[in-house]
Amino acid sequence: MVDMRALGLGTLGLGTLLLALVLAGLGTAPPASAAAASRLSADSAPARAQASATVRFALAGESGPLAGAVLSVERRVGGQWRPIADLSTDEDGAGSVQVTLRRRPADNVVRAAYAGDDVNDPAQVTHQVRLVRREGRVTLGGQKRFVDETTATLTARWRGGPLSVQRGRVELQRKDGRRWVTARRGRTDATGRVEFTVSPRSDTRWRAVVRRLAWVTGDRSPVHALDNRPPGTPVRLPAAAPSPRRLPTQAHAVGTGANPRISAIPNRVWRQMTGRSWHTGCPVGRAGLRLLRINYWDYQGYRRRGELVAASGAIGKMAGALAAMYRRKLPIRSMYRVDRFGWSARLHGADDYRSMATGNTSAFNCRDVVGRPGVRSPHSYGRALDINPWENPYTSPQGVYPNRWWKSRSHPRVAWRSRDHAVVRIMAAHQMAWTYGASDLHHFDARINGRIVEVPGCGDLVCH
Repeated sequence: MVDMRALGLGTLGLGTLLLALVLAGLGTAPPASAAAASRLSADSAPARAQASATVRFALAGESGPLAGAVLSVERRVGGQWRPIADLSTDEDGAGSVQVTLRRRPADNVVRAAYAGDDVNDPAQVTHQVRLVRREGRVTLGGQKRFVDETTATLTARWRGGPLSVQRGRVELQRKDGRRWVTARRGRTDATGRVEFTVSPRSDTRWRAVVRRLAWVTGDRSPVHALDNRPPGTPVRLPAAAPSPRRLPTQAHAVGTGANPRISAIPNRVWRQMTGRSWHTGCPVGRAGLRLLRINYWDYQGYRRRGELVAASGAIGKMAGALAAMYRRKLPIRSMYRVDRFGWSARLHGADDYRSMATGNTSAFNCRDVVGRPGVRSPHSYGRALDINPWENPYTSPQGVYPNRWWKSRSHPRVAWRSRDHAVVRIMAAHQMAWTYGASDLHHFDARINGRIVEVPGCGDLVCH
């Protein structure tokens, strides 16, 4: 047994100690209870841009809905949060706000905050209202016809229901054979429109294509046809007139006016000529020949770029005459170098039969006279020019080439039967003689020093 007195505690001291221990136990308070957790949720139905959407909030604590609680609601616009409403929950702990949806999903985000109270914790919720895409429609309009070598304006318009699509990307596509290719890209303005300037060199078909955005669907416009009209006057031929063989359409004109360019024979051209329009034994060689590239009016009224080869002493006269024809808008059916038509064993040169059958205008061709084997043609010297042979036939002892129909018929622009015709007058003014008249209607010879150089073997005969 412990002797209290030995510890220095008397009877009074023991009682005091016991009382202190009791009081100390009574003074220790129980731990305070924690605040109840709050739950804040939000939902909404999807809606279209510029339509009103209801965002509903629900607030509850551990014991159920929290009525009369204040919710602070904000909306994010352009990356910044902006207050839109302070609302009190009803007896079900619910509240709602109306928002008008914008076109950018990032601008359709709302959040609500509950500050909490002595019993319930604070709570916050962020919610994005989902956009339903409006049905997009793009149209393409503008000119339906325009003159070649000018521009045409096409206008695309993109709408999503009643709303214009602003800053939307539009592709202008052109039909190329069986496929569509993108020719231009642009963005719509504040009215949903974008203009495109185009300058096609033929009849074309166009459409506008737009890709879907967050608030509007994509679309493809109906096809818009654009008719390319000639700047010149097409040739009107008699309905009964026969048609020549077709050639590919020549390249478009280069530069303004006739724009003649005379040069030495390039390597590529010489390789194509050799073995066709030029071969060993010809009376004139490469150094004595020149290449002429010149613009002309075709039968459809378009400007084309043609070329021919002629002697250096005659090429200037031919260029001047053809440039004058251009200024008068007197058409030429085509103007390909005659080597295009290949070698002719019958003519011992490029195939002039094939060239005439297409109505092609040409000059130098080291060959025999048509219908007279062994006699060199004036074309072998590069001083003769054949213009529009289909409508202006050549008559030989063997027949009429390339057709008989046109022999007795004329045309004010493309077929001449007398020296009064505009083409014959222009040729004469540039020292190009209509040597054989009605016997070889399409043939002209350059006068050198004022006279036609006689070709051996021809004399008074027609030497085409």
